[in-house]
Parts: sequence; C-alpha cells; structure tokens
Amino acid sequence: MKAVGLTRYLPLELPDSLQDFDVPVPAIGERDVLVAVKAVAVNPLDNRVRKPKDKIESTPRILGWDVAGTVVEVGAAVTRVKQGDKVYYAGDLGRPGGYSEFHAVDERIVAHMPASLDFESAAGLPLSALTAWEALFDRLAIAPHQEADRERKSILIIGAAGGVGSMAVQLAARYAGLQVIATASRPQSEAWVRELGASHVVNHFGDIPAQIRELEVGPIDYVLLLGDTAAYFQVAAEVVAPQGKICAAVEASAPVDLNLLWDKSITLVWEMVFTRTDYQTADMERQGHILAQLADLIDAGVLRTTVAKVLQPINSTNVHHALATLRQGHVSGKIVLSGFDG
Repeated sequence: MKAVGLTRYLPLELPDSLQDFDVPVPAIGERDVLVAVKAVAVNPLDNRVRKPKDKIESTPRILGWDVAGTVVEVGAAVTRVKQGDKVYYAGDLGRPGGYSEFHAVDERIVAHMPASLDFESAAGLPLSALTAWEALFDRLAIAPHQEADRERKSILIIGAAGGVGSMAVQLAARYAGLQVIATASRPQSEAWVRELGASHVVNHFGDIPAQIRELEVGPIDYVLLLGDTAAYFQVAAEVVAPQGKICAAVEASAPVDLNLLWDKSITLVWEMVFTRTDYQTADMERQGHILAQLADLIDAGVLRTTVAKVLQPINSTNVHHALATLRQGHVSGKIVLSGFDG
C-alpha cells in the first residue's frame, strides 16, 4: 500500500525529509480495526515527530494523526464498529500513522463519523477536538452548560485561531457557556475566532494583561495555553483569578517559575492527548466516547468543523507543502489531505 513517512529525520527544507513508500498492509489485533483511509489532517505534532535528529529508521516511520475512513476489517474482539462503518479518530503515537492507504487502530479510540460531514471535514476534527475537550472538561473540570443563575465564568484561550484553539473556543462558548477571551494577531484570525464564539479578542503579541484590563471583563477563571508554555506562563499567572486554573497543552521550551502560582492558590494542569494511548490507561476508551459526543454536537449544529484547506492527493509533495504552511504559523483552522492517486 502507499504511505508517506521518513527513514531519516532531516530538515523539512531537504527533498528527502518526507518520502512516498510502498509498505505492507498492517495486520490487526483482536481489538483493532483496519481502516481504508479517505482523508488525513496535518498537525503541529507531525513537525514535532519529524524534527531533525541523528536517527535512521530501519523501516519507514509513517506520520499522520487525524484520520477519517471506512472500516474494512475488524478484530475478533471488536464490538463498537463493523465493516463498512465510516469512522474518525486521532490514532496512537506508538503505532504507524495514518498517511497510508490502510491503517490499523484500536477500536477503543475510534468513533462513528458525524453523519452530516464528508471524510475531509471529519478528518479535521479528532486530534484538535479531543485535545480541546480533554483540556476543558477532563483537566480544568469545567462543567458543560453553566447554570443560568450563576455568574458566567470566563476563559482566556491563548492561541485560539489554530486547530485546537478553534475547537476550544466553540466548546467553551457554545457547549460550556463560558465568556471566551481569545488571542489572535491578524484581522483574519480575529474574525475567525469571533465567528466561532469568542466574546473578546486580544493580540498575543501585545500586552495581554493590559488589554484584558481594558475589556473590564472581571476575573479570568480559566486560562488555556495553546502556545509555548514558557512564553506565556507569567501572563497566565498574572491574569488568572485567585483559585483559578491554568491548563497547558504545549510543553515548556524553558523552565517556568511555579512560585508565581503560590499566593493565588492557582491550579496548574497539563493536557497531552496521547497520554491515554501512550500508557494504555484503564479509561482509554473514553477517547472513543468523547468523539461520539462530538459527532452528536456536530450533527446537532452546536459545533462546526474547522477545515480551512483541502489538498489532493495524499502524497509526500502535498504533506510537505501542508507541513511547511503549518510551520509558518498563520493558519486558521486545519489543513486536510484527501485520497490516494492511482
């Protein structure tokens, strides 16, 4: 089968940094499903995984963690899906990725696609939507549907126009009922996050605390960090309310001063979407359940897909172009690749 990946971790500028391969169709285990891949979204994760280093893979490392496709085979113990079902999922870092004609994945992290979406629109959802959902509802413990008689709580989302941010804005505003203050730096991205439900927008290249004070929105109950944690940690600690909560979804590029959280009794939590699959946690199937809930919200019109661009077909040239575009940092929403040529 056709697949896109690497054997050497080279700078993206070099022509062999990503290659087209012909690899065997993967065998499946008893809890696995084999999916005929129809569309895959690119993510910053692809660039982190393929970051240059002195290592050579003996077999091609296949990238891609955002898949939509059709089930063509199921393992003996599979109960949640069947052959012919249209599914979507984020996959598993410990297994080959989804830039391949066929992909094996554990049924516990798979769900039926939203019935109202095509494969391309569905492929733009899983990783970013799962990250946003887990950050808001599992890590920050925000309750969906804020009670009408309570004061409306607020959240600052730093990095709101990207894939995860686009879903976090929608979930926080439309599902949790929070007042969302989003960061964006361009007129296009500001318009995008407002369209998704943000009440206010501040520029993350400016003085964020000063801009928030000018808004007079009151205390910020939650902060979701979707940019470099080290770069925005001090800002988050300054603007969050006493006894508030901060969730960081990106690793820190430098040490941060945890003492900044002490006198306000601030809670710091981390979100890494592959924790459940990396460690095969007892609640791993929760990811499949979350995706099923998200599909219901999509079909009900509460949430929308955030696909900004679709490239065809799925090959190394288009994956390379998409990752280079993503690395520039000016993409609102998701870039998706669709179909294999030939």
